[in-house]
Amino acid sequence: MKQIILITDGCSNVGMSPVIAAAHAQSEGIVVHVIGITDDGELGVLGAEEIQEIAAAGGGISRIVKPAQLSQTVQMLTRKTVAQTVRQAVGQELRSILGHDRIEALPPQERSEVVRVIDDWAEKAELRVALLIDASASMKPKLQAVKESIHDLQLSLQARTGESLLSVFHFPGNISGDLEVEMDFGWTDNLANLNRLFYKLNMKGTTPTGPALMKVVQFVAGDADDTREASKLPAASAQAGRGRTREEGIWSDYIV
Repeated sequence: MKQIILITDGCSNVGMSPVIAAAHAQSEGIVVHVIGITDDGELGVLGAEEIQEIAAAGGGISRIVKPAQLSQTVQMLTRKTVAQTVRQAVGQELRSILGHDRIEALPPQERSEVVRVIDDWAEKAELRVALLIDASASMKPKLQAVKESIHDLQLSLQARTGESLLSVFHFPGNISGDLEVEMDFGWTDNLANLNRLFYKLNMKGTTPTGPALMKVVQFVAGDADDTREASKLPAASAQAGRGRTREEGIWSDYIV
């Protein structure tokens, strides 16, 4: 099961529509959630609408929260979608066997067994969660809450029985040039990697949400095995696997 959780506080203003990128994610079997994080101000009507549209196109859930609620919300979205995905898979099996997917219509003993299977699958299924963090200038005061939420999510994932891997990206990238997104680390279950999150961030005003999301979709889908175009992009620090690091970045071109 694959998920992307986009954490942002405003509207995209560079490149392709993030709604199109989210729709592409869903076509690849990747769920996209969006969390709008606010402080004492307001996210704004346009920002709230975009957040809802991205999540709807990505088959996910949208929430607008205060920084203090972020950690709980990230964990809730992850576990809720895992359970929902498993329930959909079980429903497909029921339809093929019984002609319907109404668990409540089953006899009590069979119903309890189906519920047990759903809970068991949700706990043991392989899970990959990619966090995509808006690092535009207005997010600077909120990044500490973001870091804490990532740490708590990693602890929550480690408590599962099944393999659970996390990757983290931020946008825009902090390398000179037109890099829209940068990988902080790739798939890992190692909490030690969290110490180098957002290293040397260069907070910028632009918000290339769509291009950044498309690159992360390519990574999660496995289409970006070589995450660097050597002729265009200098190397950026990234985690290639569990416990190993390599110097890589994310492709610098994108579709408009």
